[in-house]
Amino acid sequence: MKRVAIQGIAGSYHDVASRSYFEGEDIEIVPCSSFKEVFACLHKDPTLIALVAIENTIAGSLLPNYELLRESHLTVVGEYKLHITHSFAALKGTKIEDIVEIGSHPIALMQCADFLNQFPNVRVVEKNDTAYSAREIAEKKLVGHAAICGATAAETYGLEILERGIETNKRNFTRFLVLADRWNAEPLLDRKKCNKASLVFAVPHTSGSLCKVLSTLWFYNINLSKIQSLPIIGREWEYLFYVDLTFDNYMEYRQALDAIRPLTKECNILGEYEEGRQSV
Repeated sequence: MKRVAIQGIAGSYHDVASRSYFEGEDIEIVPCSSFKEVFACLHKDPTLIALVAIENTIAGSLLPNYELLRESHLTVVGEYKLHITHSFAALKGTKIEDIVEIGSHPIALMQCADFLNQFPNVRVVEKNDTAYSAREIAEKKLVGHAAICGATAAETYGLEILERGIETNKRNFTRFLVLADRWNAEPLLDRKKCNKASLVFAVPHTSGSLCKVLSTLWFYNINLSKIQSLPIIGREWEYLFYVDLTFDNYMEYRQALDAIRPLTKECNILGEYEEGRQSV
């Protein structure tokens, strides 16, 4: 049985993504209250796997998770892109006109701003997690309270879904990374299907240094699918670049990696894995 650490509880989007990624396998979810706790759990128990959100098509990158990943020395072994669709849920028998308070994670609230505009007199409260909002209503039997959460969370905690698909933008996807201790990563990988890599590096603080790296990747037919910069603490105006690369030829990718190393500083591979499928 695989044990998967996630930020959140049963019914959360991390839970849904984990079960979708490991579909057909027997897994045990290890709930954590924060992303930092997820990484701490893997540090204590290297046999665990983690599934961690890294970016959303609307809210953008989860910047703290990039640093947590780099500092953890864990390896990316896969990814999954989950279609996020929010539901409006409350205790059974509740009518929409009975709602006096709506709770959810702040990003979920932001993604449902147009829907929330129809409740100008209802109190909107930020919560730690979408699924937690649903569980709290169920456990405390909060009459007149509603949660914005996933349908799985509503069903898990016995709430009635008053409306589905309430997100403003229907093209709402979150990309999750699957992480493992580097010494336990190999059984989770299929090297023959490896067509994506995540790297982190710095470049000299000189004119054109980043352009030289990107031009070299282009020369070797490597596609740059993502680039994210973060400041290096204590080194003013210097940055780490987190990049995702996709490729058709693994040998060309390795040749490109050898070619950019002299052009970079602190270049590390965060993972080599198969590009993740996207849920419908």
